[in-house]
Amino acid sequence: MFSGSLRGRLLWWLLLPLAAFVSISGMISYRNAQTTADLVQNNALLSSIRIIGEDIDWDNGNVSVQIPPAALELFESPEQDSVFYRVEASGHRLLAGSPELPLPRGVSDVPMLYSTHLEDGRAVRAATYVRQLYDSGRTEEVVVAVAKTEGSRDAMVWRLLRPQLFGEVLTLVLAMVFVYLGLTFELRPLMKVKDDVADRNASQLEPIRVARLHVELRPIVEAINQCIARMGQQAATQRQFISDAAHQLRTPLALLVAQIQFARQRENRDAPLSEALAGMHKSSRKLTTLTNKLLLLAQAESAAPSSTRERVDLSALIAGVLEELIAFAQSREIDLGAELEDGLYVTGDEALTAALVTNLVDNALRYTQPGGRVTVHTQRGNDRAIVRVIDNGPGIKAEARVRVFERFYRASSHADGTGLGLPIVREIACRQGGTVTLEPGEGGVGLVATVEMRLWSAVV
Repeated sequence: MFSGSLRGRLLWWLLLPLAAFVSISGMISYRNAQTTADLVQNNALLSSIRIIGEDIDWDNGNVSVQIPPAALELFESPEQDSVFYRVEASGHRLLAGSPELPLPRGVSDVPMLYSTHLEDGRAVRAATYVRQLYDSGRTEEVVVAVAKTEGSRDAMVWRLLRPQLFGEVLTLVLAMVFVYLGLTFELRPLMKVKDDVADRNASQLEPIRVARLHVELRPIVEAINQCIARMGQQAATQRQFISDAAHQLRTPLALLVAQIQFARQRENRDAPLSEALAGMHKSSRKLTTLTNKLLLLAQAESAAPSSTRERVDLSALIAGVLEELIAFAQSREIDLGAELEDGLYVTGDEALTAALVTNLVDNALRYTQPGGRVTVHTQRGNDRAIVRVIDNGPGIKAEARVRVFERFYRASSHADGTGLGLPIVREIACRQGGTVTLEPGEGGVGLVATVEMRLWSAVV
C-alpha cells in the first residue's frame, strides 16, 4: 500500500505496534467490563437468595414462604430481564416459584453461583443455597434458587466498555493524525533537498546545503555532494579542453584565412584554381566562426551564476551590437531596426550579455530572406527586462522550437550557420537568471525570440 512512500512506510511501522497495543488494551477492557458486570450480577443474585431465605419460617408446623418484593426489585433494569425463583423443601417439594428452573447437584448451605438453560433454551445466571430450618427438634432443608436472563448484564458490559473503546479508538486516530503531521513536518528538509535538486538546470553543479538537515540525512546528502563535485570537476575539465582547443585553433585559422586571401589576390590565376581558393576561403571562414562559437559557449558554461552581477546598460549595449551588425544586414538587404527603452539596466556580465544579443540578432539576420525585416524591442516588466527580436522570415515549426536549443541542430539548411547560436543564447540567459522563449510572429509570420533578464538591483 505504501511501497512508494517513505512517509507511508514510516507511518505504517509506527502505527502497527500502536494498533496492536490498542487491540490488546481493548481485549483487557472487555474482560474487565465482563468481570465487573458479572460481579454486579452475582452480588444481586446472592442478595436476592438471602432476602428470600431470611423470610422463610415455620407456620403451624409447616414451612411458610413469603417472597418479599425487594428480592425481585434488585433486578429491575431497562432491559427487562426475566427473573425466576424456586424454593423447594425436602423431597423436592416445591414451596414457591417455577419448577422449570434447574437446580445443580451438591447444593449446600454455602451460596453457589451457576449458569444454566431453561426448558425453552434461554440462558440464565443463577444462585442457590440451602437454609436449615429448626423447629422443636425438627430440621428442614429448604433450597432457595434465583435466576435471571443476562440482557442487563450484557448491556452493562457494553456500557462499561464503550467509553474505553471510544477513548482507545480516539487515541489511535489522533496518533495517526499527529504522527502523519509530524512526519510531514520532519520530512520537509528532505522535500527541500528534492526541490533544490529538481529545480536546477543541467549545468548547475553546486553542492546541496546540509546545515538544517537531520543527522540521518546528512550522510546521504554529503554523498550526493561528492558525486556533484566529481561531475563538476569532469565538466570543468571538458569545458577547459574546449576552450584551450578553440584558443589553439584561432591563430592557425587566422593565418590560413590570410594566406588564402593573399593567394586569391595574385594575378594570372586560372579559373579552377580561383574556384578552389574561393571554396577554401569560405570553408576556413566557417571553421573560424565555429571555433569562435565554441569558445564563446565554453566561456558561457564556465561562468559561475554568482559572478554575473555587473550593472549592464541594456539599451546602450543593444545599440552597440546593432551598429556592428548593420553592415551584415545591409549586405542581405534586410531592414534592421530597434525600439529601445532608455534607462534599462540589467544584472549580468556585459561581455556575455553582448554575446547573447549578438547571437540572437545574427541568427534572425541569417534566416530572414533578403528584403525582410528584423526589429529589436525592449521593455520593462515588473522586475524583469524583456528583449524581443522580431523578424518576418520563414519562422520555425512548432516541433523544432525545442530542438533548436540543442547544439549543432539547424532548423533549416538554406542559411549559413553553425547550429550554436541559440544554444549559446540559452546558456548565457540561464547563467544570468533569465529565460529564452520562441513564438510565431503576428499572423503566424516570422519568429519572435523573447529573452527575460533580471533588472539591476544593488542587492541581488
